[in-house]
Amino acid sequence: MNFTINIYYKGQNGSAKKFANEMISSGIVEEIRNKEGNLRYEYFESLEDKETILLIDSWKNQESLDNHHQSETMNKIMDLRNKYDLHMKVEKYVLEENNSQDEKYIRK
Repeated sequence: MNFTINIYYKGQNGSAKKFANEMISSGIVEEIRNKEGNLRYEYFESLEDKETILLIDSWKNQESLDNHHQSETMNKIMDLRNKYDLHMKVEKYVLEENNSQDEKYIRK
């Protein structure tokens, strides 16, 4: 069962953006994207709150995410979160099969 996790990283003085930039430049993001079961790993900047960065992180199943959490890569992420003194809000969504009722509202 595919699912997506939204992680809102919040810091001060641009620290969340610096964190995301270091995640990308250090190659950690690429490591995660290459992990078995990762479907998406992408950062977004809030237009309303410049101190918040959103990570959209999607996985094939819970086992894939559990393996990621047990990896050395996760230790690198935790070190960077501490370095930038970030706080997080996490939301987890299970992806629903196509809902035909919503199709009329989606412009493709």
